[in-house]
Amino acid sequence: MILLNDPRVRAVDIRECGEPLVEITGAPGLLLDDRERDPHGAWGRVRTGVLARLRTAATKLPEGLQLLVIEGHRSAAEQQRRFEAYADGLRRAGVDDPTELRCQTSAFVSPVEVAPHCAGAAVDVTLADPAGHELDMGGPVNGHRSGHEASCAMHAAHISPQARLHRDILTAAMTAAGFVNYPSEWWHWSHGDRYWALLTPTHTAHYGPI
Repeated sequence: MILLNDPRVRAVDIRECGEPLVEITGAPGLLLDDRERDPHGAWGRVRTGVLARLRTAATKLPEGLQLLVIEGHRSAAEQQRRFEAYADGLRRAGVDDPTELRCQTSAFVSPVEVAPHCAGAAVDVTLADPAGHELDMGGPVNGHRSGHEASCAMHAAHISPQARLHRDILTAAMTAAGFVNYPSEWWHWSHGDRYWALLTPTHTAHYGPI
């Protein structure tokens, strides 16, 4: 698995396309959760092209299912705060080698300089039923914050067949719309950022920090 702190990610060129951030709220076929609401409303915005692809992904779902977006854009300051907070927790757990600390932190929280959320290119997303209730995905979104690291990886072992099916449905819809997944977080998908560019024939990012 390629982590976000991999030098190959940072080496990807960015040719900023200039697309603005737009509001997810009100977009057909999409629900926006407010658990990551921030004072400036960044959580509810993504780049124009990302929103278009989210709407496409929603049309690829089986009838009755919806995409529930948990978070979109994130400020550099908030990204850095989360990176440092997770690293501090690992230090308290006994991880003190700087290289290993950065590696383990980056498995769940991107270094700010390459963070897809800071580019408006990433969404944390899950599935919901017609009433807006989240489906069983085998573990919570942002499970690394609550001690559920073992269930966070897309291909985590020991999740139920139903949860596996739901992850497969999400993967099929998001992939068909042009997103790539960060494998250590089943909920994290991006398009147009450096990580996406490294994994696609494009090899050039469309979106830089915004």
